[in-house]
Amino acid sequence: MASLQFDLSLPLRDFDLELALDVGRETVALVGPSGSGKTSVLRAVAGLAHPARGSVTCAGDVWFDSERRIDKRPEERSVGFVFQEYALFPHLNVEQNVTFGGGRADRLLWRLRIEHLAHAKPTELSGGERQRVALARALARDPRVLLLDEPMAALDPHTRGRVRAELHDLLRELELPALLVTHDFEDAAALADRVGVLVDGKLRQVGTPAELLGSPADPFVAEFAGANVLLGVAEAGPNGLTSLRLEDGHVVVSTDEARGRAALVLYPWDVSLARTAPDDSALNHLRGEIVSLVQVGNRMRVRLPFLTAEITAASAERLELRPGEQVVASFKATQARLLPAD
Repeated sequence: MASLQFDLSLPLRDFDLELALDVGRETVALVGPSGSGKTSVLRAVAGLAHPARGSVTCAGDVWFDSERRIDKRPEERSVGFVFQEYALFPHLNVEQNVTFGGGRADRLLWRLRIEHLAHAKPTELSGGERQRVALARALARDPRVLLLDEPMAALDPHTRGRVRAELHDLLRELELPALLVTHDFEDAAALADRVGVLVDGKLRQVGTPAELLGSPADPFVAEFAGANVLLGVAEAGPNGLTSLRLEDGHVVVSTDEARGRAALVLYPWDVSLARTAPDDSALNHLRGEIVSLVQVGNRMRVRLPFLTAEITAASAERLELRPGEQVVASFKATQARLLPAD
């Protein structure tokens, strides 16, 4: 079974990157803030950066081993690399870009539905078309491993969703070990089988997107996965619940047990909005002023001073929500997850 295995220590400007992963015939995404070391991982695997110690192995072929003093050149490693912004040669047409380095173009151009663009220059292409050309070039030499650096970053929001779906299908079809990096958890969750959260060169958590959403290891992972994270002090509450007094003075209750400093983890889609507090099973009702509303597809993200809610656009229209107006944000005690604040 083809797999990519690496265990690396790479000194960077502000910290040492320390990361070990085993990537099978799957797509693994590394997410994290800018400067966390994500692109450096790809460069080390590709042979463009030289770790202080460790190893990189693909399907039994040793590409790097510090103890055995093995460090194969990039051209000796069977890697397809899709660079951020795609790095196409502007003076070459599509077919020449794909075949640069000795690969074949005809089958790939057809497979990626860009055969009609074979003689076009990169400046004549849309963002989605440029991405397909970069993918074709990366695949032209039949690599064992595919590396993708921020593959959605250069796309406008209108194109992003469609191209993301196409890339998802292609990655499943290829069945190659694929490692991609992104700062966008939504992209990672849509494209990858597993997601790792990288912060300051260290892996905080790795798992399926559902595992990271359902059981984040810490508040940072939860926030990166899109949750509201609110700090407070937890103590025993009524009816066996935990009360959490937030820093802004609000008090919420949770079914999770916690004492002392704690972080409330609450996903925007678990929050409902109303003009007045509803008479339902939700035990938490927080009143606040709408700061902003942003429509994303058929959903509306509504930001209050203390949290963000995500409701359907139809609900937002029915409530006639406007910035500056007062609403009540409600959520259940079971949806109010508590994690240690530190």
